[in-house]
Amino acid sequence: MGRRIIAIFAAAVVALVGVTFVLLYAKGANARAVAAQTPVVVYVAKEKVPAGTVLKDALRKGLIEKTEVAQVGRPAGALTSVTDTNSSLLAMNDIQPGEYVQESRFGTTPTGTKAIEVPAGMVAMSVQLTDPARVGNFVTPGSHIAIYESFKIKSIGTDEKSKALNQADLRGTNLLLGDVLVIGMGDAALTPGDAAQTVSDEEKQKQQQGGATSGANAPQYLVTVAVSPKDASRLVHGIQNYQLYLGLMGSDLTKQQLEQGSTVTDLNMADLSGIGK
Repeated sequence: MGRRIIAIFAAAVVALVGVTFVLLYAKGANARAVAAQTPVVVYVAKEKVPAGTVLKDALRKGLIEKTEVAQVGRPAGALTSVTDTNSSLLAMNDIQPGEYVQESRFGTTPTGTKAIEVPAGMVAMSVQLTDPARVGNFVTPGSHIAIYESFKIKSIGTDEKSKALNQADLRGTNLLLGDVLVIGMGDAALTPGDAAQTVSDEEKQKQQQGGATSGANAPQYLVTVAVSPKDASRLVHGIQNYQLYLGLMGSDLTKQQLEQGSTVTDLNMADLSGIGK
């Protein structure tokens, strides 16, 4: 009789332990299933992201967009956030529409068979500028810029008024091209046969201390842009004959707004700035 009671008690204990393990397993499986279905943020390419595009610009222009997927379905290495750490990285190669954006697709130097991607129907042109004229380090591939030209005002004619105007050495500045896409940056010399300018240790020290560099030793940089064939001729003429300066466009600024700007000359500078009023 005693042995039977012991056996029954042992069986009950085993059954209780078994039920406990089953319940614990079921609870754990349910937790794992819930966790697997928890939505996580990833980014997907809405439009083609050309090689060299800055990550923050791809997001700002709507080339990539944030979406959510179940954690179990998240692609390995998917981009989950755009932060100060990675926002300035460049697309290493083209990212096609519909692709999940991988973190590894962005780095410091674009790769691939072509160094730059020229949009269809456009012409790639390079402009050599000093650091201030290219807006320092803030212009990067994917940026939209305005190009301004400064020129000497000339009058065609032999009359006294034309001679006086030409002798006055007056200068003016206006918009040459608006809303131009930057597709590449570099520091090679623009003129064929010229070596890339180097900067002496003394000049580098001046730059670090915020001082101006001498004109002969001022570092030169190439900004490569994509323009229409019609605008390419205007840009070449500007490169060969005028002094060019870049302006980095804000995200909400339009080409039409740029073109509404006034041409500034030595003659109307005071009137436009309100000096003397």
